[in-house]
Amino acid sequence: MFADSDSDRGQVGIGTLIIFIALVLVAAVAAGVLINTAGFLQSSAESTGSEAQSQVSNQIDVVSASGGVGDEAVDNVTMTVKKSPGSDPIDLEDSTIQFTSDNDDITLVHDGVNEDADEDENNVFSTSAITDSSDTVLANTSDRVEVTINMDTDGDLLEGNSENIDAGSLEPDSGVTLRIVDQSGATTVYGVNVPSPLGDRDVVMV
Repeated sequence: MFADSDSDRGQVGIGTLIIFIALVLVAAVAAGVLINTAGFLQSSAESTGSEAQSQVSNQIDVVSASGGVGDEAVDNVTMTVKKSPGSDPIDLEDSTIQFTSDNDDITLVHDGVNEDADEDENNVFSTSAITDSSDTVLANTSDRVEVTINMDTDGDLLEGNSENIDAGSLEPDSGVTLRIVDQSGATTVYGVNVPSPLGDRDVVMV
């Protein structure tokens, strides 16, 4: 009788041990999943934080802007730009400019981006260095680059000239918003206002 009781207790112990081992294995798998998930979330949070910081800190400052006068209207806009203090280097070749007026909403790209494409299909801006620096990269706060947007007075792209956009010239008392977006997604907004009257001036501040 005692032998039977000892045998029964041994079988119960083995069953409990199996259940315990199964629970340990499940817990180990769950812990591995949690660790991997935590690592993934941490990596995503760091990446998102870095991108958000870049969008806030990377800013393009417009030092001055002027417009060239032709046929009693402004047919080109030239901006002198620099990077704000604390910004990472900004590559204007990877930037875009959103040209928004009462009649047009056009996205401009750098004229070196799609240089092999059909020029009539491109709305572009051009850049040139003012200081002893790159034509496209603002690496230091002392760097100055001139950004030029040319417009055709007839409202169409000039054949063979990729530096014109499909928008008419700016009449006196008109305005346009230029939204510059750099490679990190940071946005700089500059408003262009054409004075009136233009008179006989060749260049006006806008």
